[in-house]
Amino acid sequence: MNILTVDDSDTIRRIIGATVQTLGYNVLEGNCGNEALKVLQENKDNVGLVLLDWNMPGMNGLEVLQEIKANDETRDIPVMMVTTESEKSYIVKAVQAGAVNYLIKPFTQEELAGKILECLEAI
Repeated sequence: MNILTVDDSDTIRRIIGATVQTLGYNVLEGNCGNEALKVLQENKDNVGLVLLDWNMPGMNGLEVLQEIKANDETRDIPVMMVTTESEKSYIVKAVQAGAVNYLIKPFTQEELAGKILECLEAI
């Protein structure tokens, strides 16, 4: 199974990718919303989770989340927000839009691994 990580930071994608691989999953990457949607469409049958940043150039994470949930082919793929946005209003908006979990940066690899496993167990 693949986990798609979407973040405009190469460093964050590398950190997330290392954690995902440690858990035994394959990593797909997107550095912006449009790229994420393209990668997801091309791999929709093999993506078990999307880890999505909020603040990116172009489409923000909430817009990407809304696109994923509006598409019949991708709406059942769980999405976890991984972002610096810690205000409760952002968390509420993400959950209302369909996010299954929310992790605030900075995080430890243990926190990330725990949240990923929570999301995958909820499927």
